[in-house]
Amino acid sequence: MAQAGGDELEAVKKYFNTSGFERWNKIYGETDEVNKVQLDIRKGHAMTVDKVLAWFDADAAGGAASASSSSSSSPSSPSPAIAGRTVCDAGCGTGSLTLPLAERGARVSASDISAAMVGEAERRFRQSPAAGKEGVPAPAFEAKDLESVGGSFDTVCCLDVMIHYPQDKADAMVGHLASLAERRVVLSFAPYTPALALLKRVGELFPGPAKATRAYLHREADVEAALARAGFRVTRREMTSTSFYFSRLLEAVRE
Repeated sequence: MAQAGGDELEAVKKYFNTSGFERWNKIYGETDEVNKVQLDIRKGHAMTVDKVLAWFDADAAGGAASASSSSSSSPSSPSPAIAGRTVCDAGCGTGSLTLPLAERGARVSASDISAAMVGEAERRFRQSPAAGKEGVPAPAFEAKDLESVGGSFDTVCCLDVMIHYPQDKADAMVGHLASLAERRVVLSFAPYTPALALLKRVGELFPGPAKATRAYLHREADVEAALARAGFRVTRREMTSTSFYFSRLLEAVRE
């Protein structure tokens, strides 16, 4: 924050283009060079991604499916029901959701505030077995913060990004992302509970060397209210909870 002159958005951008990129690239990758906490976060994030993919697959199948019925590590073949659907993956990171959606045939617009992150996502796609495969369109990758993302999409996804936004800015961000969605919004966030608030406070008292950005918890009712103001109704909810990873997942459809 000091290096960014108090500009929190610029601080997040700088972090994820430098030491943050190195840290989270390892967490979202397959390297064994991670500690116990980082491995737990990797598993938790992968569980959230799998739940989102299960929702896409359930819709494609025309019925309900369990969150465990899909796996981002075992990508599906292009699905006729998903093929051609436009999806915005805002805050795509290294592509953990972008790549399996593209492999299912979705036309994905993947963006991230970090040019390093989005560059890694593009590299991973190009090196994946799905690249160049018939029915697998290459995602459109670009370095943009959430507020700068534009366009119109069937579905807008934003996973594990709201933790960088205080509630007032999160409300505006939810409204902006919802304005880009023709049909559906999928969001995940660190939920506010007394227990998690206490755990966060303890962590702030004893910050690790990699702790360089603020982290914000959000009340589910506040996020749902922001979606409602944008004209969306929550239709699905999931919770992913591991030892060090906590993420509430919401799907909302346009009223």
